Amino acid sequence: MNIGIIGSGAIGGTAARHFTDAGHEITISNSRGPESLTDLVEELGPNAQAGTPAEAATFGDVVLEAIPYHAYEALPVDKLADTIVISAANYYVGRDGILSFDGRTQTELVAAHLSESTVIKAFNTMGARTLREESRPEADPDDRLALFVAGDDPEAKGVVGDLIDDIGFTAVDTGPLAEGGRLQEPGSPIYTEPMTAGEARSALAAFRTVVVARDRGYYATPREITTAELAENRDLTEQTTLEHLRRGTRGLVDQYLQDP
Repeated sequence: MNIGIIGSGAIGGTAARHFTDAGHEITISNSRGPESLTDLVEELGPNAQAGTPAEAATFGDVVLEAIPYHAYEALPVDKLADTIVISAANYYVGRDGILSFDGRTQTELVAAHLSESTVIKAFNTMGARTLREESRPEADPDDRLALFVAGDDPEAKGVVGDLIDDIGFTAVDTGPLAEGGRLQEPGSPIYTEPMTAGEARSALAAFRTVVVARDRGYYATPREITTAELAENRDLTEQTTLEHLRRGTRGLVDQYLQDP
């Protein structure tokens, strides 16, 4: 597959190495120009070339953007139309300044800018060192580390999931951009926490139980839903429900899933 990469930093450069090692062809770009990528492209080998962001966008059947969040409006909208765009950018207020999200997740804002693209959130929850060193292409999928994926298009998520599989990780679906995108944002309990795919699915299930518990009044005084009713709502046993509640806390839900 042809993959365009916009952003050649820790995540973009590491992903480029994995993609070329897996046999994909890439065009990688940054804000400094193709000439600044000569050494990286030489290191990556014949499957890699440097270009401008517009050239990377045009080249890619799939495009990974891994640029500082505040720069997302510089992404070439027209060149990325009708393209699957993987958004790996994270918002950090100290770097990106104070932005208004109007109740949307970080990636929903990117998706609104790239209105003619199919935006998938991925490659943003794993640290660059883990991404670089923990690829396990020979391992069983459940024993590989999880890369979380959020998006509103199941087919596009499947394409991104296949790429993740190609490079030795396993895609774990967190849901649509509104729900899953928020779960993947900095500060979430799954953010930069290396875990196998099996562990990741278990952690997500527990977190979702706590979300439902909060929304249905389990933490209210007096309690508005019993453990048995919560278990029935989640189609779980009471024992599993209690285990989920012990793993999560209402405070985490209030902090990370409330509207920004």
